[in-house]
Amino acid sequence: MPKLLTEAQVAAYHRDGYLSPLRAMDAAEMTGLRANYAALCAREGGALSKRTNQKPHLLVTWLDELARHPRILDAVEDVIGPNILCWASGFFDKPAHSPGFVSWHQDSTYWGLSEPDVVTAWVAFEPSTPLSGCMRVVPGTQTRDQVPHKDTFAADNLLSRGQEIAVEVDPKDAVDIALQPGEFSLHHVRIIHGSEPNNADWSRIGFTIRYVPTYVKQIGGRDSAMLVRGVDEFHNFDPEPRPKADFHPEAVAFHGAMIDRVTKILFAGAPQAASKRYQPTHVTQPHA
Repeated sequence: MPKLLTEAQVAAYHRDGYLSPLRAMDAAEMTGLRANYAALCAREGGALSKRTNQKPHLLVTWLDELARHPRILDAVEDVIGPNILCWASGFFDKPAHSPGFVSWHQDSTYWGLSEPDVVTAWVAFEPSTPLSGCMRVVPGTQTRDQVPHKDTFAADNLLSRGQEIAVEVDPKDAVDIALQPGEFSLHHVRIIHGSEPNNADWSRIGFTIRYVPTYVKQIGGRDSAMLVRGVDEFHNFDPEPRPKADFHPEAVAFHGAMIDRVTKILFAGAPQAASKRYQPTHVTQPHA
């Protein structure tokens, strides 16, 4: 029996490639999380650097806890099984009336993972609506094989390489994934999805957590991941430690080494200059 989802919801996820909305946190919890996020951005001068925003759960204790939220993990377990690694995380933040967008793409394009058994939990910190540029998915497209993509490195594209699918996508086939703060969605690594700019008076902030079953491998090089539920009998990834404190010196050093490693995987075949956006611009000091 599923832990959180109904059998009909599990079937819908496997049929459509997504499930939404699901509730994780109440209003009081979200007030605290939004305050934490604001403080984290303020610490970095108003916005997270692209480097910090890769796997920030390795640096920040409350994001480590969020990646382990029992309701999120219960839903994830219902669709990929009980032994779960957190492979990646990061914020997608579109300020009010900003031009940032996400082109039509499949997440699996440059990730280098051996199996498409990967699920993303997209956690809303602020209302994610059609007006604010919510995620849009094309249901059922997760059943396709990997589709060719082209890199654009467009300035307003929020994706790492500005990648976009090299086939025509009819927007009329897409479904809006509208979420309120504290709600989350699940989507399959191969579903075609994207989002429009934010035309609302508020920021559209979402935290993405990428989960894989422990049998998945990284075929692009040696990678790391954090065991968040169950047991890891395969040891395909180097284990990631939980941060002892926010920006603890050991966490900062480990995070830096892992981001250098994963950047080489994600940008394999891209112009060398493309990966420089993920290089450190200053030494991050431990934060009390």
